[in-house]
Amino acid sequence: MAGTFDRLQKQIDDKHATGGISILDLADLPPALRKIMKLMLRQLRMNYPQLVAAMESLPEDERLTRVQLDETLMKLSEQAWLIQIGEGERAIYKVNLRRRVGSELGENIWQNLEAKLKDNPGV
Repeated sequence: MAGTFDRLQKQIDDKHATGGISILDLADLPPALRKIMKLMLRQLRMNYPQLVAAMESLPEDERLTRVQLDETLMKLSEQAWLIQIGEGERAIYKVNLRRRVGSELGENIWQNLEAKLKDNPGV
């Protein structure tokens, strides 16, 4: 059992170490954070005035106040969902997308295929 626990703990640690997000993570976000991330994913990079303008263009019942927007941006930056460059009105925010894990299929596929063909010459 210790092996399974260790492997799961390593996966959790690796996920935290890489930072960033995957699209599947959006479903777990609270509504305010998810709203900002949806806006950000359309552009991938926005400065603070652009975010304010995008928020003001939303229907009134979906808008965040400036205080809520600032708090939400701070939380998203702290949680590594966004990368913040600069401060205040001059801040630029970028989506921190997690690098996708590549397939390991190609590493030994030809060797495996050749071995299978040698084992079954009639195929």
